[in-house]
Amino acid sequence: MRQDYQYLLDYARVFAVAGAKARDEETMTHLLGVAHEILDDEMDLHREFAADYGISREELESVEKAPTCVAYTNDLLRTAHEGSLAEISAAIYPCGQGYLDVAEHMAEIADGEHRYTPFVEKYTSDEFREAVAWMREFVDRRGDRYPGEREAMREAFLRSARLEYQFWEMAYRQKQWNG
Repeated sequence: MRQDYQYLLDYARVFAVAGAKARDEETMTHLLGVAHEILDDEMDLHREFAADYGISREELESVEKAPTCVAYTNDLLRTAHEGSLAEISAAIYPCGQGYLDVAEHMAEIADGEHRYTPFVEKYTSDEFREAVAWMREFVDRRGDRYPGEREAMREAFLRSARLEYQFWEMAYRQKQWNG
């Protein structure tokens, strides 16, 4: 929870940078809206969940990022600042799709209400499914429009997919800095 909170702050920054790079008003509006939605809605869900376990907002905001979180967010932010909108689209997609996949799996195996119910509901909601579909279509549109960038998009996607997997492993194994 603590690491994901820190991750989401940077994920919102990536969408904001992408929005600033967009050349058409519709894409700019959508990407900046996603950044706002993360900061407004998704962060609230994390704060409420953390509060249920005695973790304050101040603790969430002051936690040191674990090495995997640093690697992942630094890569996303570097891609946002240095890459094209096509590369950014490919880099942001694995997170959204990954959360949808995990939440769908959790919904399948869940037996009634449990402590992760709010997350499962959030990340299997129609709104989140639509957001992930938009991200997938955004990647496809960029790939179609800029075929010369497909290799860079592929590399950005694969890096993010690997880092997304490592992020889940970090949380599962509770990895932190050594020493």
